[in-house]
Amino acid sequence: MLKQEEFITNIFESRFGNQAVFPYKSETVVFVDKLFHFLFGDFKGNLETYRNEWLALQQTLEGLLCTVMNDKEDAHNVKKNFFDFIPHIYQCLMEDAEAINRFDPAAQSVEEVIITYPGFYATAIYRLSNHLWKNKVPVIPRLFSEHAHSKTGVDIHPGATIGNSFFIDHGTGIVIGETAIIGNNVKIYQGVTLGALNVSKEKAQRKRHPTIGDNVVIYSGATILGGSTIIGEDSIIGGNVWLTKSVPPKSVVYHKSEITIRTETSFEEPLNFVI
Repeated sequence: MLKQEEFITNIFESRFGNQAVFPYKSETVVFVDKLFHFLFGDFKGNLETYRNEWLALQQTLEGLLCTVMNDKEDAHNVKKNFFDFIPHIYQCLMEDAEAINRFDPAAQSVEEVIITYPGFYATAIYRLSNHLWKNKVPVIPRLFSEHAHSKTGVDIHPGATIGNSFFIDHGTGIVIGETAIIGNNVKIYQGVTLGALNVSKEKAQRKRHPTIGDNVVIYSGATILGGSTIIGEDSIIGGNVWLTKSVPPKSVVYHKSEITIRTETSFEEPLNFVI
């Protein structure tokens, strides 16, 4: 059995013995929240203050990148590329917010969507983390996405591919896997899973999650599994549907409930739950 002093030494060496170490989770979370608030209004100050905050955000990200990337020049280039791409990400996110406002009867304005909707926040963090993921940045994109997951209940892997005008309603319980591909103008409701049929580690490099075509609506509780499963464009997937096979464009897939009226003499109880 290891003594405490030896145990502490081993932990220290395992964490700090290599050049690349994990970034501090708290600093990473603070950074991504500051960036979100900077982009979407929860940041007060004059133009000069905004410029200074913009530079400070860049410095913070570069510092975080240096903890997971061995080459400081690579970290600098990734940081520069990320902030150069921010205007495009912002434009995509405004389209997402407008889509939510357009299709959700409860939404009163785009501003309300941006400030209050967990689905929009989860999408925003996904789009930021996805850019870093594409640049092969380790750990940090997952810290971004898991932070959003913990706050919203929406679990979007940063490696997923999601098109424009993405609409998440309610959001809680949504799971979108690493190799999922989602087209433009897609609407997804709470409890939807876009998952893998096989979770074998040997298939990690294959496409494991479904492809969702343009203009598809997926209602709450639906589960769609498999890397070869394609949902054709303009389809509607009803609530609680379980799909492991492709469906053609313009399909309507739904789960048909059966109602049986119980009588005292003829009905045999099919369910017997003990809670």
